[in-house]
Amino acid sequence: MTSIDQTTRSAELDPANPFAAPSTLPYELPDFTAIREEHYEPAIVEGMAVHRAEVEAIATNPEPATVENTLEPLERAGRLLDRAVTAFYSLLPANSTPGLEDIQERIAPQLAAHQDAILMDARLFARVRSLADAAGTLALEPHTAYLLEKLMTRFKRSGIELSETDQERLRELNSRITTLQASFGRKLLAGANEASVLVTDEAELAGLSADAKAGARAAAEARGQDGWLLEMQLFTHQNVLASLADAGLRARVQEASMARGATGGETDTREVLLELARLRAEHAQLLGYEHHAAYIAADATAGTTAAVNEMLARLAPAAVANARREASELAKVSGSASGSVAAADWSYLSEAVRKERFNLDDAALRPYLELERVVHDGVFKAANLLFGLSFTERHDLPRYHPDVRVFEVFDAPEPGEPDTGLGLFLADWYTRESKRGGAWMNSLVDQNHLLNQKPVVVNNLNIVKPPAGEPTLLVWDEVTTLFHEFGHALHGLLSDVRYPSQSGTSVPRDFVEYPSQVNEMWSWEPEILRSFAVHHATGEPMPAEWVDTMLASRIWGEGFATTEYLAAALLDQAWHQLTPSQVPTSVEDVLPFEAAALAAAGVDLDAVPPRYRTTYFNHIFGGGYSAGYYSYIWSEVLDADTVEWYAENGGLTRENGEAFRRKLLARGGSQDPLASFEDLRGRPADITPLLERRGLA
Repeated sequence: MTSIDQTTRSAELDPANPFAAPSTLPYELPDFTAIREEHYEPAIVEGMAVHRAEVEAIATNPEPATVENTLEPLERAGRLLDRAVTAFYSLLPANSTPGLEDIQERIAPQLAAHQDAILMDARLFARVRSLADAAGTLALEPHTAYLLEKLMTRFKRSGIELSETDQERLRELNSRITTLQASFGRKLLAGANEASVLVTDEAELAGLSADAKAGARAAAEARGQDGWLLEMQLFTHQNVLASLADAGLRARVQEASMARGATGGETDTREVLLELARLRAEHAQLLGYEHHAAYIAADATAGTTAAVNEMLARLAPAAVANARREASELAKVSGSASGSVAAADWSYLSEAVRKERFNLDDAALRPYLELERVVHDGVFKAANLLFGLSFTERHDLPRYHPDVRVFEVFDAPEPGEPDTGLGLFLADWYTRESKRGGAWMNSLVDQNHLLNQKPVVVNNLNIVKPPAGEPTLLVWDEVTTLFHEFGHALHGLLSDVRYPSQSGTSVPRDFVEYPSQVNEMWSWEPEILRSFAVHHATGEPMPAEWVDTMLASRIWGEGFATTEYLAAALLDQAWHQLTPSQVPTSVEDVLPFEAAALAAAGVDLDAVPPRYRTTYFNHIFGGGYSAGYYSYIWSEVLDADTVEWYAENGGLTRENGEAFRRKLLARGGSQDPLASFEDLRGRPADITPLLERRGLA
């Protein structure tokens, strides 16, 4: 049996629909100039029908199951659905409209039911199980054996072995959970726009740079408001707080940020998140797990919630002690009689300490951190030196928003050969009203040899856009975020696997952040830093002593950064280690539960609130990180150890880059990811480099 070829048009879908056949653009880039809002839903609905027919043919094949008639057709199946869903869910968070949000609310439960229909198909499972039972005698390629192993796990974790009654309840839960996640994201975006702080007295903006002020002015004008609009970023602690001299305005911004999702009305997220927590807990217990966190950990590299809890508990006391020491220093700077520091004032005072101790502050650095230089002479240069990649902007290719940039990525050619087109990289850097907060990577086309597809990946950030003709100047956190997200992009671009489901970032949640965190190291690499840190107006390099001071000052602020992160990770675990009966039932209990959970974990510092509070924690209630926000620090253990590996082997060299590419990035999810790490490092990970980096040793 062979499934419908990926180039075949659907017989039922209007041939004029851009998703009816694969895109003819380079690298199968979706033709965003042809795609309209009304194209998505018909393509997704028909895509589900075609996919189900393909799976039906596999499940009813009378021949004994083989890799060729079962595993590979399953990997080929669903191309129409994949094209439409991938484009839709890439666009939804980046350039949302009420129409797209309505489509999401309709299709989310349908997609959940579609997935359930496949993974609860007893006939299909029987074929896959027969292959698994015979795997020892089939001499499978390692990546195929791993595909089979993970597919068996997916079937079991999807309820294939449950009774019909329990399967039906699981279907109901999956449908409702996806609907609630969509609702949370919709409310969160509206709430962030609602929480933006309008300033009408320019004097209150003292300390804010001229370009940041101009960006705030443009944001207000875009919404038809008179004044300066300070738009909300996703996290609690807004970047603007480091610059604003007016303590009253700082307090307003902090209060608006922390109140999101708990103000009543249409943007209140508490009712949604409570139901989500309760249904996830029921879902986990139905599948035999104690709670949702146990369900998530079992399929991650952590393995158990005990392992997650142990690591977080090990790190928290030292992090909090560091934060308290930093708070004491800040209190001295502020002249606080009580010796305490308000959360709203932390960044401003921290900048004062940095300026005094290291003779540096964000305002001084920003003119040297211009976006184009950071990208071309920083992010792209590091990728060239490590992996031999080069980038050519393609102004001729379509994009889903005018702000999006498209770059063709070329691999280093063999001697005497032309450059090899590797894939496309799309960059969407600027914030806008239709875009959710945060930063993320999407894959529009997954690299794989089975379908002969090359990668198309997207990076999204939320940098305030300056007025037309003005340079985009960054704060240092935005620089490291650029490098971080491009690390995800590299994971997709440098994938070299046979099967689509194993491509690039298709790895456990607590491993996926590892390559992106490794890529942050190059923002601090002296050769790279000196290359991009150039004054946007004069062309003068950042003073050498400033660069040296920046490198020396990295440990300052780690107490705050680690504590706010751990508070959020512990909060995630607190919500998802509940049984259904333990989940609060009243919206009035949400914030008290949060306070109690933080106190129980010993991270309840008023001056250092969680990076995300419960009511706007999109990673866990609107995204894919439920019970998995610990992943960043778990991955950082691998990251810090890998930074040591680079240092031990000569640092920024092509040889090191090729080893990292070949042994880790290229393998994607085609084998146990910890085996990939150990192949690179020569041993299991050591936590010591992380403790030293974070000042926790």
